Amino acid sequence: MSNNQSTKPSIAIIGSGFSGIGLAIRLKRAGFSDLTVYEKAGDVGGVWRDNTYPGAACDAPSHLYSYSFEPNPDWSRRFAEQPEILRYLRHCAAKYDVLRHVQVNTDITEVEFDSTSRLWRLRTEDGRHATAQVLISACGQLSTPAYPDLPGLDSFTGKIFHSAQWDHDHDLTGRDVAVIGNGASAIQFVPHVAEQARSLTVFQRQAHWISPKPDHVYPRLRKRANRRLPLLQRMSRLAVFCWFEGVLNPMLISPMGRRILSAPVRAWCRWNLRTVSDPEARRALLPSYEVGCNRILTSNDYYATLNRPNTGLCASPITDVRPRALITEDGRIHHADTIILATGFRSHDFVAPMRVIGPGGLSLREAWSDRPHAYLGLTVPGFPNFFLMYGPNTNVGSGSIVHMLESQMNYIVSAVEQAATSHYLDVRADLLEQFDRTTQDRLERTVWNTGGCNSWYIATTTTGPANTNNWPGSMLGYRLRTRALDPADYRTTTPPNLAPEPTDPSVPTHS
Repeated sequence: MSNNQSTKPSIAIIGSGFSGIGLAIRLKRAGFSDLTVYEKAGDVGGVWRDNTYPGAACDAPSHLYSYSFEPNPDWSRRFAEQPEILRYLRHCAAKYDVLRHVQVNTDITEVEFDSTSRLWRLRTEDGRHATAQVLISACGQLSTPAYPDLPGLDSFTGKIFHSAQWDHDHDLTGRDVAVIGNGASAIQFVPHVAEQARSLTVFQRQAHWISPKPDHVYPRLRKRANRRLPLLQRMSRLAVFCWFEGVLNPMLISPMGRRILSAPVRAWCRWNLRTVSDPEARRALLPSYEVGCNRILTSNDYYATLNRPNTGLCASPITDVRPRALITEDGRIHHADTIILATGFRSHDFVAPMRVIGPGGLSLREAWSDRPHAYLGLTVPGFPNFFLMYGPNTNVGSGSIVHMLESQMNYIVSAVEQAATSHYLDVRADLLEQFDRTTQDRLERTVWNTGGCNSWYIATTTTGPANTNNWPGSMLGYRLRTRALDPADYRTTTPPNLAPEPTDPSVPTHS
C-alpha cells in the first residue's frame, strides 16, 4: 500500500443516542458507509430510551435541542418530553438510513488495538468479535446510574429502583414513598408521584437554584408556520442560542459576567421559590452557594408540589436505612415501602464499563489514573484512531449538548477523512498536556469551581478535586476549535497491507 493511497476506513460507533445516531448520519452523508453502530439495548435512543420516569423532559428548548440538519417543525411544546424526543431520534435514524447499520443487543465490553493489523478488535459480552479501523465511543456522560452508599440500604425490604430504571410495574398508589435526591430528574417526577402516593418524602441532598420554566404548548398555527416558513424555526433556534451564549454562559465562566448577571438570575429563582408556603421549607430550599455552580434547574410545579399535605421535604442527611424506614441525622424515623433513587449518574466514567486497551496493553483507565482528560474532549494519546463523543470537558453548564455534539461530529468526520489517507492517527501527548493545562486554568475562574456547591462536574482525583466535565468557554468557541482536524496535531504512520483475521460472522467484520 503506497503512502498516498486512500481507502474508505471501516468505522465502529459504540452507542446509539444523540451522539451515535448523529455521527452515523454525518459519516454517511460524507460518503462513509462501512460503519456499524453497536447498541447494548434493544433499540436506539440512549438516555432518552432509558429514562422513562413520569414527567421526563428536556431542560433546553426543543428547537435547539435537535440536529441543525433535521429541524422538527412539529414539536408539540417548547420543552419536549421524553416520548417525543425518542420519536425524533428514531425518525432521524430511519430517515437517514442508519437503522440498517445498528446492531442492537450487542454489548461491547472490551476493545483492543492490534498493532500488527492496525485494527481495533471489539469483543461483545457474549464472546463475539469484530474489527474496525476507526473506533468512536458515543456512550455519553449520563448513561450509567449512580447509587448512593447508605448504611443499611441493602436491608430495605420494600421496593427500590433508580429513576433511570423506572419500574412501571410497581404501582405507587397508596404507597409511602421516599425519594432520595432532588436534582433534575427528581423535580420532574416528584409532582407525578405525589399525585399517586399516600405519602411522599423528598430527601434533599443539596438545595438547587430553580427558575420558572418558560414552557408552553405550540398551537397548530405555529407548527404550520414552522413548516411553511423554515426561517421562523431557525430564528427561534438562534434566539435560544444567543440567550445561552450571551447571558447565561458569561455568568458561569467569567468573574465579571457573574458580577453583572448573577443578581437578576438569582432574583428570578427566588421569585419562583415564593410559591412554597412553609417558611422553614423555603429556608431549606434556598441554596447557600452561588447561582450557576450547579446547572440551574427549571420547574413550574416542583415547589407547588411541596405544599401538598401528603408531601414533605427532609434536608437532614440519611444516616441509616432499615427494612421499612429511613433514619436521618436529626433522629427522625421516616417510614417507607418504596425508595426511588434520584441520585444521578457516574458522570466521570465516560466509557465505563467498556475496557479500552491501546497498543502495548495500556488501558484507558490506566491512562486516566489521575483523571479523565482528552484533547478537545475527543482523543487521547496512545489510543490511535480512537475518538470520544461527549468526552471529558465537553459538557455545557447552560445550553444544548446537541450543539456541542455536532461540533464533535465535524471534527470526527474530518478525522475519518484524514484516516482514509494516513490510516493511523495518534494525537500528540504534548498537545494534550498544553490543552489540558489551559482548560483547567480557565476552569479555576468559573463558578463551577469556585461557587461553593457539591457538583457532579467535579471529580475526586489523586491530586485533589478537578472539573473533568465542563467546557470553560462558549459553544461557539468550541465549534471554531473543532471545525477540522489539523494533521500536524497527530503522529501518523501508514500500516502494512494486512487483512484482518476471520471473525465471528454473526457480528459485522470491517476491513
